[in-house]
Amino acid sequence: MTRLYDSIRAIFWKEDGLYLLDQRRLPSEYIELHLTTAADVAAAIRNMVVRGAPAIGITAAYGVVTSAIHHQSLAFEERISVIQQDIETLSASRPTAVNLFWALDKMSACLSSALISNENLVQKLLELASRIHNDDIQANYTMGKYGASLLQADAGAVLTHCNAGALATGGYGTALGVIRSAFSDGKITRVFADETRPWLQGARLTAWEFVQDDIPVTLLCEGAAASLMQQGKVSWVIVGSDRIAANGDVANKIGTYSLAILAKHHGVKLMVAAPTSTIDMATATGSQIPIEQREASEVFGCGLQRVATDGAQAWNPAFDVTPANMVDAIVTEKGIIENPTLEKMQRHMAS
Repeated sequence: MTRLYDSIRAIFWKEDGLYLLDQRRLPSEYIELHLTTAADVAAAIRNMVVRGAPAIGITAAYGVVTSAIHHQSLAFEERISVIQQDIETLSASRPTAVNLFWALDKMSACLSSALISNENLVQKLLELASRIHNDDIQANYTMGKYGASLLQADAGAVLTHCNAGALATGGYGTALGVIRSAFSDGKITRVFADETRPWLQGARLTAWEFVQDDIPVTLLCEGAAASLMQQGKVSWVIVGSDRIAANGDVANKIGTYSLAILAKHHGVKLMVAAPTSTIDMATATGSQIPIEQREASEVFGCGLQRVATDGAQAWNPAFDVTPANMVDAIVTEKGIIENPTLEKMQRHMAS
């Protein structure tokens, strides 16, 4: 079935294995990388070929399938053992996105199933990985409708940070899925997108997605967001998440917390769109979420061009945590959690 704004994909399973759209090369080049081993998949996740919590989880699931194919010459028991070792390799690729561990837990449980044999191992694992992928796309469409329902009929313009779109998911997007739905409903007329240093996901990826869909998009430096809100030019900040704690604290791309503070001061609402696989009920609060620290070199340069002076140091956390009391709504495929608390999160996950 053809759907509106459903033309962009970053993850493909083909007859000869896994292909990833190399997001480091966008928007100047569209290049698909062919990956055939779990080690290659883990490296692709770690090196930002693919990024975004849902997309990382889906990619890791397919990575387990590549492991099963790569080791098909081994005896069954040895093959299972080696695949489990590859699952450990995949789980170590990035620490913050909980969807990674959620997907790998599912794949590991499949491996342990009594229905698995050496003959049908690849088929069963591929069926599960494909289901994880397809379920994510459907969840994003559902999320998009729920999130769009929160916006007033004349919401005007919204602001987003990083890239929580089709490139960061199985397709359509979480935050960008909400924006796509709201735009198709005629509720919003323009999207403002933060550049998102140091990887410039907003400038390179979010803007590219909206240009492909003919949705008006305006880029701004993160430092311009306060003036934008002061002038009353946006009604909502809409972002994704890499992990949501049990109490509703939200870990997302560095700079999200700053936007939350600005939004609270200026009376702009903050929406977080993420699938339930991003919610980690085993992590009580945001203070317990591991925050990935990345290489200083990412801050020193812009692309491959160094701009910082020699001798300077850099602090480069990939994510920050926005407290639940600064979030107006968390939107998942199950529905909407307004002003999230532990009790509301528990009821939502139990429904």
